[in-house]
Amino acid sequence: MNIELIEHIHRYVTLSEEEKSALLPCFRTITVARKELLHREGDICKSLYFVEKGCLRMFYIDEKGTEHTTQFALEGWWLADFMSVSMQKPSHFYIQSVEQSMLLVLDSSREEELFAAVPAMERYFRLIYQRAYAALQMRIKYLHDMSKEESYFDFSSKFPEFTQRIPQYMLASYLGFTPEYLSELRKKGGKTSS
Repeated sequence: MNIELIEHIHRYVTLSEEEKSALLPCFRTITVARKELLHREGDICKSLYFVEKGCLRMFYIDEKGTEHTTQFALEGWWLADFMSVSMQKPSHFYIQSVEQSMLLVLDSSREEELFAAVPAMERYFRLIYQRAYAALQMRIKYLHDMSKEESYFDFSSKFPEFTQRIPQYMLASYLGFTPEYLSELRKKGGKTSS
């Protein structure tokens, strides 16, 4: 039985032993290498990824060939192109492992089967989606209300594990500036680079 996933689910909903047993066959476990692409722009996203160990990121590439990271996921976090999954339309994003990662994968084709077997999982995913949406709203506010310097120091104080684990160019991409500018901020703030 996957302890990390069960513990995560129990933060939101209560499951009986029978429900725990019924949900696990709906998931598959995969291990991916560092920098491995799990999903490509233009494909329909058919899976939701729960990070058991490691780190993932979602990004897109603009017309100039520049990568823009939109999300990260560490242990205990979910990542997917939820618009592509729910609408079954081609994605605008890539999903890539930042580190070697162990993931639990819920294929969208098994979602309804999971909800039928364990109805509480619909509530669980609704709560997960609400939290993700709230985080996105705050990120948009930070992008508009904070200077680049303020956004870096706010992010690094709230998520120190990210600033230690994520390569500098990916963190800079997420925060909307160049790796060189991030390096200057880290020196200014006495941060060590990863």
